[in-house]
Amino acid sequence: MNTVIPIRPLDARQGRGRPRHTPKGRQVQPEARARVDALCEGLAPRADLLIEHLHRLQDGEGALRHGHLAALAERLRLSQVEVFEVASFYHHFEIVGDEAPVAATVVRVCTSLSCAMAGGESLLADLQGALAGDARVRAQEAPCIGQCHVAPAACVGQRQLPNASVAKVQDLLARGETSPRALPAPEPSAFPQLRRLLAGEIDGDQVLAELKASNLRGLGGAGFPAWRKWETVRAQPGPRHMVVNIDEGEVGTFKDWQVLSSAQAGAPQMLEGLLIAAQAVAVDRVWIYLRDEYHDVRELLARELQRLDATLSVLAAQYPGYTPPVIELRRGAGAYICGEESALIESVEGKRGLPRLKPPIVAMHGVFGRPTLAHNPETLWWIPTIVEKGGAWLAGHGRRERNGLRRFSVSGRVKKPGVHLAPAGITLRELVDEFAGGMAEGHELYAYLPGGASGGILPASLADVPLDFDTLFEHGSFIGSMAVVVMGQHDTARGAALNLMRFFEHESCGQCTPCRSGTTKAVQLMQAPVWDVPLFGELSQVMRDASICGLGQAAPNPVDSVLRFFAHEVNGKGAA
Repeated sequence: MNTVIPIRPLDARQGRGRPRHTPKGRQVQPEARARVDALCEGLAPRADLLIEHLHRLQDGEGALRHGHLAALAERLRLSQVEVFEVASFYHHFEIVGDEAPVAATVVRVCTSLSCAMAGGESLLADLQGALAGDARVRAQEAPCIGQCHVAPAACVGQRQLPNASVAKVQDLLARGETSPRALPAPEPSAFPQLRRLLAGEIDGDQVLAELKASNLRGLGGAGFPAWRKWETVRAQPGPRHMVVNIDEGEVGTFKDWQVLSSAQAGAPQMLEGLLIAAQAVAVDRVWIYLRDEYHDVRELLARELQRLDATLSVLAAQYPGYTPPVIELRRGAGAYICGEESALIESVEGKRGLPRLKPPIVAMHGVFGRPTLAHNPETLWWIPTIVEKGGAWLAGHGRRERNGLRRFSVSGRVKKPGVHLAPAGITLRELVDEFAGGMAEGHELYAYLPGGASGGILPASLADVPLDFDTLFEHGSFIGSMAVVVMGQHDTARGAALNLMRFFEHESCGQCTPCRSGTTKAVQLMQAPVWDVPLFGELSQVMRDASICGLGQAAPNPVDSVLRFFAHEVNGKGAA
């Protein structure tokens, strides 16, 4: 016999069964909607432009208010949680309540290695004391801002301040000079090598052949042969895309800033190289991804791209059949991890900068799933010269059977810190003596970083090893982005390693446990007077083997270097 179970009437007080007349979550207020529309005027309401929208709100309000984030989600047809998770991922976005007070100006003081060696941590403490009680200004610690050659460096609002001091910061604040500093306008270019390509004097295959002859390698850190990237992307079905990675966040690196800010053969030459590569590989869209700390370069590039639009219109008229690529300038938001190419692509798509699992590689599956050519701006800068002079010209430079020229970012205990163009295969001793003016007064060479935070720390006894790709592996090191930080006898390798590990801990994206937890654990262990060598060995191995991307895999390098070359600093026995 079937039993009939009575259906209980819905409880109207609980709202079940009633139609919902408003979306779930925070309701958008008309004034918030109007404010977001005003700040984002002229910006297409596309999901991939989420980070650009967030910058408009951050710049306009000094922070991201909850109500504005809800209105932005509505504008972009995204869920509020999607907007919030992206906004909370990037360091340069600050999320606050609707009525929370916000400082008018944030002063970011770099405390990464080069600036720490120049007194950055003391500067931060002094500034926080001097500005205490002024709600209009907040001074806070920041990782490397790409001004290591003028350490200690700070960023007052959007204005970079070299050789910073409390007095200089207060002077800028008093005068209200917190906008990006003006860089000299670069000399315009007629793009002669691009014109040769468009006129048929040379073709894409010939450009590729010269690229092979030059032995040009990617100059962002990995050193992958540039020609091989071109061949791989060319072999994929279209449409094809390109990203230009100017997110040089590696500690001690500032060469890309110097390349782009130069008044002679700077940004215009990079853009010509971009256009030659795009034509040779048949790229139809390009994204230039610039780190947010380079406010001055962003304004310069925005002007150059406006000028380029006019030039490309002329070229399209002069050379029938030429369709220039669509170029977009994208702004990073303070995430070192976006220097990893797949994380950068995620950011370009308006997402959190989380590295992708590989395969597939970005050359086959990049921006919006399309084959993507990823290049560093310095790599592109060299292309017009290679087309003009031939690949053999560039390959003819170098020492000790190495090929090419390299831009080294040199900082630390030298007389002439800066970007120095030197032959590939040069040694640290030669680089310091011939290009950087020698060691600073009162300092003797003790150690050096050949490739920024990721490249490890080498002792003075290895100052005669050639500096180039593949020459430092036997010493547990690599050249990376060629960020050379020189240390003297008053510095300690363990202190430098702890500074670098704190940087990695701060910049870990948190996606994988070995990196997220490993960097935090390493920072704790490194503060012990005597290091636990077996435990560090296990931690290092796990991070190398199981981290998703190069950040976690390379983060143990400074620790391993200390244990290998500077054990006397951490074994409790003192110098031998």
